[in-house]
Amino acid sequence: MTALVDVTGRLRKMPVEAGDPVSYTIRVGDTLIPLNEMVGYPLQLDYDGVIRCINCNRKTNKSFSQGYCYPCFRKLAACDSCIMSPEKCHFHEGTCREPEWGEAHCMIEHVVYLANSSGLKVGITRGSQVPTRWIDQGAVDAIPMVRVATRQLAGFVEVACKKYVADRTNWRAMLKGDVPELDLVEERRRMLELVADNLSELRAAHGENSIRAVDEDGLALSYPVEVWPRKVKTHNLDKSPSADGVLQGIKGQYLILDTGVINIRKYTGYEVRFRVFPNH
Repeated sequence: MTALVDVTGRLRKMPVEAGDPVSYTIRVGDTLIPLNEMVGYPLQLDYDGVIRCINCNRKTNKSFSQGYCYPCFRKLAACDSCIMSPEKCHFHEGTCREPEWGEAHCMIEHVVYLANSSGLKVGITRGSQVPTRWIDQGAVDAIPMVRVATRQLAGFVEVACKKYVADRTNWRAMLKGDVPELDLVEERRRMLELVADNLSELRAAHGENSIRAVDEDGLALSYPVEVWPRKVKTHNLDKSPSADGVLQGIKGQYLILDTGVINIRKYTGYEVRFRVFPNH
């Protein structure tokens, strides 16, 4: 059968654009393929066994931190442990792996937000990454709670909030569309009351304007999904290098096939052949 789309190259995280529904593109090498219009079509993703670092292009047997070789994983600030635990930022100690990168990515305004992806969760992101971060997590609703001066401060606020709310998404529930209705404006009010003392202490230590509670509107998000899976099975390219099936939807960074789901972001840097076939 002749494919409608047949491209090869390295996978990257899917570019997204807010809309009703969210608009998805898959990037294979230098080729960008609009995906929303492919829902309902059979597709096949074949991994050829080669992984190339998204930073230095070196071949690597294993991908670290979603797309890096081990040497880059060890040296890049983007792969440091403080990226996952921002409260551990050590920029002020003069030990940042890449001070210029830290200035551009961490010493700038961040947003602490509440989202509903599989239930209420707290998260942080750079101001410029709203709403991309929310979409990548599969949130159906999200709202800014505070804006802070640095990534580390966002981490401190998130740690305070984690006493009362989760900071992770139940990705299986998210992919089943099993998401409760929540009033995020009310949840924001409640959370700000719960962490009021923590915020006061942080302002006293870092400056009154370092943390600003905001009254910004939230954003409701919908996704191009025709069929929600009843049971979530995953395709693992490391164990079985071919994933094929009818594309039934896209949410977060996952393709939902009738044969299972695949997290495209997980396979960043993998060399693949991507094909879409006619829908008969």
